[in-house]
Amino acid sequence: MAKRLKAKPTSDKPGSPYRSVTHLESLATIDFPGADTLDKLFEHAVTKFGKKDCLGTREILSEENEMQPNGKVFKKLILGNYQWLNYEEVHQRVKHFGSGLAALGLKPKNTIAIFCETRAEWMIAVQSCFQHSFPLVTLYATLGEEAVTYGLNECEASYLITSTELLESKLKTALSEITHLKHIIYVDKKTVSKSEYPEGLQIHSMETVEELGAKPENVGIPITRPIPTDLALVMYTSGSTGRPKGVMMMHKNLIAGMTGQCERIPGLGSKDTYIGYLPLAHVLELTAELSCIAYGCRIGYSSPLTLSDQSSKIKKGSKGDCTVLKPTLMAAVPEIMDRIYKNVMSKVQEMNCIQKTLFKIGYDYKQEQIKRGYDAPLCNLLLFKKVKALLGGNVRMMLSGGAPLSPQTQRFMNICFCCPVGQGYGLTETCGAGTITEVADYSTGRVGAPLICCEIKLRDWQEGGYTCRDKPNPRGEVIIGGPNVSLGYFKNDEKTTEEFSVDENGQRWFYTGDIGEFHSDGCLQIIDRKKDLVKLQAGEYVSLAKVEAALKNCPLIDNICAYAKSDQSYVISFVVPNQKKLTALAGQKSVSGSWIDICNNPIMEAEILKEIKEVANKMKLERFEIPIKVRLSPEPWTPETGLVTDAFKLKRKELKNHYLNDIERMYGGK
Repeated sequence: MAKRLKAKPTSDKPGSPYRSVTHLESLATIDFPGADTLDKLFEHAVTKFGKKDCLGTREILSEENEMQPNGKVFKKLILGNYQWLNYEEVHQRVKHFGSGLAALGLKPKNTIAIFCETRAEWMIAVQSCFQHSFPLVTLYATLGEEAVTYGLNECEASYLITSTELLESKLKTALSEITHLKHIIYVDKKTVSKSEYPEGLQIHSMETVEELGAKPENVGIPITRPIPTDLALVMYTSGSTGRPKGVMMMHKNLIAGMTGQCERIPGLGSKDTYIGYLPLAHVLELTAELSCIAYGCRIGYSSPLTLSDQSSKIKKGSKGDCTVLKPTLMAAVPEIMDRIYKNVMSKVQEMNCIQKTLFKIGYDYKQEQIKRGYDAPLCNLLLFKKVKALLGGNVRMMLSGGAPLSPQTQRFMNICFCCPVGQGYGLTETCGAGTITEVADYSTGRVGAPLICCEIKLRDWQEGGYTCRDKPNPRGEVIIGGPNVSLGYFKNDEKTTEEFSVDENGQRWFYTGDIGEFHSDGCLQIIDRKKDLVKLQAGEYVSLAKVEAALKNCPLIDNICAYAKSDQSYVISFVVPNQKKLTALAGQKSVSGSWIDICNNPIMEAEILKEIKEVANKMKLERFEIPIKVRLSPEPWTPETGLVTDAFKLKRKELKNHYLNDIERMYGGK
């Protein structure tokens, strides 16, 4: 199964599109007969799975403030069990919330915005909007004040769904600059002091809107149901380059994309439990959850701060969400998987000599078995049971997306969590669909064959030296075509014309800017990115993403951003070091002081550079690709700092501005 042909070009001509071998004649557009819009897909699920659990939320038993050794105060939670709504109960709330919005004056085809954390109310709100033809504008909960103001003003939404926390912390001060807003609906069961807000602004709780919708006179309000070509979402990307762009998705785009994704998840059904904790404003999480509902799975909500027993908001001794929920399916961005990998490996280093040797023998043995297509049940039982329990012990498949996953981390997840990792590749502009590796494919570093809903071709990029005639495999810019390709960018025709095209058959194509290579079995590997290519003074091209992917394997490094200027002859880097490991190393080198002092110490910079050189040589980087100067950052890069996106992709422009003085210093300026 792993070695079989999975996709092939539609003709012998170089640059011909690749399609899945099961759909060479035509691309798939729909999964369930008749369910050609997202509201029909939900109705289909309610009819089929009515009394089964649908959405679950853990109750908060108590909150405690815990003082850290550095004087900071952390909020710790003690959480109870999951409280479930079944499919019929969710349907009832969806109906009432939709009718309530209509009673407040929201008209079909008029946009409504959501700026909220991932939770059950998010899913109820989105289903209400699908049912009533209210196009929903989604904004990341971690966006800064400026980006939120920009998004809300551009889409001109007069209704906004949010949480009290975001309302108080980010929206309150920006309201004077947001021009069209008339109604704010908050999803929590808290009370908001309305007197603190502008007079013309109406503030409602989600509960009161549902109660309004449940009134007999409003239940009967006629509903304008959507058609497949209606706008369902305007999804603002987190903007790794510049301002966030709103991607317009029709119902039929999302249905096609989900059809392709679900085909790669074997046995998806009502026995599955999915844990939802990534931002629902991200296309990977939203399409994963909508697909789970369509197939009758239950979704338990979580957050990155309460995911496991060791998570930062979970009080020591109490249980994290994975332990309680025991999910069978989960999606993760590589940053989170890398973190799990480094944590487990540092625990292994702390074992005694016998335990460490046993773990290493078992790990290497299972690695060999996996490469041959087998498993190692005895190792799973004796060695990896404890590691597997970190995510609840029942995970049967993980889906990785948002950024490239390193082969080491992917193999580690296969071995220690005893489940396949489906690595996917897709973009907001293609409704998250593109490719996903098959469960039986145990290779690493690739993203799989095109999904059954789309086709992929490569376009020559002469400047970078990639062509469709390259041997042994064709290479070039990845272009995705099919019914899952979105309409384009909201109020931005110029960018839409630049990055989308329509062929003679009326099919839309999106130019991704990523460089790919097709292997002989039809699987794609992402090898470069056009925007990440920098030409050095002597004419050598450096792929910053390639350098970062290689150097993320350094145990001392948690995150890295490579940087180069065209008028210089070498690469420099900014690094978030691993605090535990670097502090231990500082002790060995007799470097003392606070964490900030350690990061600013030239001796520690030299140690990191030494390790960078070793790993770079091991990963076969060219001499000119290896960073020769480094700046250590005592603060981690999180979406809140604005230096990475919600999928933890680097925001190069923001990082450059943040480290401007260091760039000057490292390039011998000031």
